Amino acid sequence: MKYDLIIIGAGPAGYVAAIRAGQLGMKTVLIEKKEIGGMCLNWGCIPTKTLIESAKFYSRIKSAEQMGTDGIDLSKVSFNWAHAKKRSSKIVGKLTGGVSFLLKKNGVEVIRGEARITSPETVSVENRLLEAKNIFIGTGSYPAPLDIHLPAGKLVQVEHLLGMDHIPQKIVLVGHGPVTIELAQFFRLIDREVTVVSPVEDILPGVDEYLRKYVLKKLKNQGIRVIENSRITSAGEDQLHVNDIDIQYDMVLNCSWRNGIAPPSDIDLGRDAHGFIPVNEFLETRVPGVFAIGDVNGLSYLAHAASSQGIFAVNHVQGIRGSMDLSQCPVNIYTDPEISQIGLTEKEIQAKGIDYRTGEFPMSANGKAQAEGNDEGMIRILSGKKFGEVLGVQIIAANATDLIAEAAAFMSVEGTVYDVARTMHAHPTISEVFLEAGMDAADRAIHK
Repeated sequence: MKYDLIIIGAGPAGYVAAIRAGQLGMKTVLIEKKEIGGMCLNWGCIPTKTLIESAKFYSRIKSAEQMGTDGIDLSKVSFNWAHAKKRSSKIVGKLTGGVSFLLKKNGVEVIRGEARITSPETVSVENRLLEAKNIFIGTGSYPAPLDIHLPAGKLVQVEHLLGMDHIPQKIVLVGHGPVTIELAQFFRLIDREVTVVSPVEDILPGVDEYLRKYVLKKLKNQGIRVIENSRITSAGEDQLHVNDIDIQYDMVLNCSWRNGIAPPSDIDLGRDAHGFIPVNEFLETRVPGVFAIGDVNGLSYLAHAASSQGIFAVNHVQGIRGSMDLSQCPVNIYTDPEISQIGLTEKEIQAKGIDYRTGEFPMSANGKAQAEGNDEGMIRILSGKKFGEVLGVQIIAANATDLIAEAAAFMSVEGTVYDVARTMHAHPTISEVFLEAGMDAADRAIHK
């Protein structure tokens, strides 16, 4: 069977690319061996964020009296894991069903099965040979295996978290990066004992040092133990040995940094030591006509970056030229409060020798944040001193992952802090912090 485009993997990169290709009239086939939506919709982004919101709600109930609500007996309040899982699964079902509908609506054929690339223009799946001028690989990534033997039943992969009947009391997370921090906080919010063992010293690589220090302080204040630059050296039935520290545990959750997953292939895609497939500026592999989009190319682990890559690659093969700047990709961490950043970090700006200034504004001075009882955090806008161009933005706030979109909009049009300062923001809103930080950077601060 001949197609215009074969896409392997139905995650945020693959299914978005397929829908875009269908919109452009391309005869497209999408191959998936597991579930439509990939890791993000089925056991990553959506399920974990749903669980985190349930945990935040549970935690917030404990301060109901402060918000003017009486009559809640906190001794009877507990976190119901079964109900939280059910809610998460219901949301996942709605979203994956919606994606399947959109694929059908845009004329995308979906084949369930494991694909094998047999040549630069052919793929075999379920005893069928498919042919296309272009092949997209969007097979994603998976946490690297731990190099330690644990007793049976003690090691859990994030993929299998929702399949657990109950959550034990003492949990050790091994890994680093946003997922590790998010899940560590989730378990602590539902009253578990939590330890994080990070194999590296920088537990949040690529994140501004200001944010990293805040996160570590926050985790410590919440009673989460973080052991950086360490590994589990031995494990017993109920005790782990990390360096010279003994840790009591019931479960180890593998949150290791991920390795690329590539489909079986009869052509050499040049995968690196971590399984990622190198690509050029157009996301094309060393094999002409074969593209790698999303996690599998190692350029970013973010779902929204994967989707943008999918659209970009489809546009490229259709002759719609453009460029992709992943330095303007928002980085979101769904902690409590949330953390977001975009653009250059302060250290990167300093390394480039750019003369810059910092505009800041605390959430505690924002009226709506105080009204909501979510006044922890602040915003920082890093800008060039000479022209005022926005170089980077960092936010700590209850809804930082939504607020960062405004920063992305300003940066996408090369906006300056003067543009930010003269943009009218509604009052009272959380987004007013942008106005205040912009005015601070432009030496026009009103409420500071």
